[in-house]
Amino acid sequence: MPTPSSTDEVAVLTGSYTPDSGGDGAGIAALKLAPGTGHLAHDTKVPPVPVSGASFLAAHPSLDVVYSTHETDPGTVSALIRHGDGQLAPLGDPLSSGGANPCHLTVHPDGGWLLTANYGSDTAPGSVAVHRLGADGRPVELTDVAVHEGAGPVAGRQEGSHAHQMLVDPAGRYVLATDLGADSVFTYRLDPRTGTLARVAVNRLRAGSGPRHLAFAPGGELVFSADELSSTVTCHRYDAGTGTLTGLSSAPATAVRDVTNQPGGIVTSPCGRFVWVTNRGADTVAAFRVTGTTLEPVYEMPTGGTWPRGLTYADDHLLVANQHSGTLVALRVLADGALRQAGPALSVPSVVCALAL
Repeated sequence: MPTPSSTDEVAVLTGSYTPDSGGDGAGIAALKLAPGTGHLAHDTKVPPVPVSGASFLAAHPSLDVVYSTHETDPGTVSALIRHGDGQLAPLGDPLSSGGANPCHLTVHPDGGWLLTANYGSDTAPGSVAVHRLGADGRPVELTDVAVHEGAGPVAGRQEGSHAHQMLVDPAGRYVLATDLGADSVFTYRLDPRTGTLARVAVNRLRAGSGPRHLAFAPGGELVFSADELSSTVTCHRYDAGTGTLTGLSSAPATAVRDVTNQPGGIVTSPCGRFVWVTNRGADTVAAFRVTGTTLEPVYEMPTGGTWPRGLTYADDHLLVANQHSGTLVALRVLADGALRQAGPALSVPSVVCALAL
């Protein structure tokens, strides 16, 4: 297997649960991906950063700053600056996430706001929060918290709201928040002066579906949801003028039978022809071809580990975080949407997400 030069390597950060958050991981670790081969390796020059409950990572659109959730109750979020040699250092102190168990965050495309989804707890409902970012990228002020309401029919999972993702639409006009507990996607408009959220729509999805994450197709006319509780993938039409979704078609997330399955991560291909989703339980990644507004299953392969959670597209590869087996694997994307393991899985204890920089 050829060894690429350092200029060819893609920097990758992984987030994992630490011992104080129910796992045995290191927090945030630095890796390298060789584009031509998909070979993964630890970046031994960059020590891990022991961030508690680093369940999701996001990058600033123009600064060398990354953000992490601290999935704790009460929750916090933090920023780290990434120096030219790849070294990571805290950028300011962690700030309250405005809720419990933050599980997802993203930076608004204008670079001025950090948007966080708080899953909630037995005593705290799901909510979404906004932090103003300083000129250097650090979160400096919690400007708004919007509490969700609603419930669903699945006992033990939908007694109340559980926000799971914050996603800015491709036009940058609306912010969408999935809520697994309420079977809904809440649409907000972010005020760029005050950092406050105004709710403009509540998109009710199928009862008991438990929408976890969304992924837009290029162009933004279609958006796909990974439905954790119904083990389906759904294609929705997105109205960019109103921020509303209309369900069009659904497909089972896995063809594996006789297993309780929970879809996790979902991504679309840059060309818009394919959608991939991880399956926790079946322990696979499934590929779907988008034909018009229909999802056609075309391929499914085991991830070589257990409980594949996070899914990231990076340089014609999918990076899959096998949480329970503690491995990260790179799968090469083929022209027909199928996948091939590109190299050996890399040990990353309790890994739950990856971020390609």
